[in-house]
Amino acid sequence: MAKHQAYTFPQLCSTCEDCVPEQAQASPCIVGTSSYYTTNAAHQLDAKVWEQHMATWTRRSVPGWRGSAISFRALEASTRRPGVVVLHGGMKSSQDMMALARELASDFDVYVVDRRGRGPSAAHEAGFSVDAEVEDIGAVIVATGARFAFGLSSGALVTLRTTARSTPTLQRIALYEPPFDIEGSVPLKFVGQFEAELAQGKRAKALITALKGMQVEPLFTWLPRIVLEPILSLIMRLQSEGDADDVPIRALVPTLRYDFQIIDEMRDSLQDYTALQCKVLLLGGTKSPAFLRAALDALQAALPNVERVTLDGLRHDGPEDDGSPKLVAVQLRRFFGAQSVVLS
Repeated sequence: MAKHQAYTFPQLCSTCEDCVPEQAQASPCIVGTSSYYTTNAAHQLDAKVWEQHMATWTRRSVPGWRGSAISFRALEASTRRPGVVVLHGGMKSSQDMMALARELASDFDVYVVDRRGRGPSAAHEAGFSVDAEVEDIGAVIVATGARFAFGLSSGALVTLRTTARSTPTLQRIALYEPPFDIEGSVPLKFVGQFEAELAQGKRAKALITALKGMQVEPLFTWLPRIVLEPILSLIMRLQSEGDADDVPIRALVPTLRYDFQIIDEMRDSLQDYTALQCKVLLLGGTKSPAFLRAALDALQAALPNVERVTLDGLRHDGPEDDGSPKLVAVQLRRFFGAQSVVLS
């Protein structure tokens, strides 16, 4: 029987003495937890049932900042396991992190948040700041009991800030290329033009301005506006408005201003994290822009309990569905201690 690709370190199950390390005759064990294998036919989980289980998730929500709803996708087993909160980056929503979530769900309960302004989560309001998102994510942590968190890009900034400001404290966090601004290192000079184009209703133009400015998408860096604008405008027109679980590009563009705001608010604030007690994993790709590597350098020097891993060939979109989520998941499962421990 084909094995699920996330089973990297199978364990002996104390519940089922027939569970064995992965081998030709072993199958996922329905009695133990999801990273155990067994040769006992009575305890084997049918492969199709297992794949269906891995594909399912439920929608939940909690009251966040000012009591407004923050929604997230929950991938949970029937028995309680360590929880991981996953935060997407800019121009993304929970739908873009599901491949990574499913890889982690072999050993953890995973909670993929739709950050404020995305999908069914509440919109941004007047008075929004990064600490509003800290309150949002803190509410998810309390509701789920998660002890770990992973954040990508601006989601990594929110994760870092939440760990320092919120209770209960997370035990371990992993950050993939947070755009931490050190003395103006993050290129944000384009934001004025972005805001002007957005105010004029020119969302395709605004998105091109943002992506060319941040230099995290090679296609947008290389191709001229005269080529990009008609293509992106057509995509936006053809794309449906989507539903609560399928957020279209057009709806995501205005949320970028709040990601830029978070970067600006957290600028030159390394001193806020020098006493951070939890363990931190810094992740980045070799093909990402230099300013993101500089941010990782600064955080590595400032954080007291830090580990850093650079993933060869990956770009800024490494953890996303269209990146290399399996490679990122390998590092996360190792760092979060994937041992398939069932919590009482």
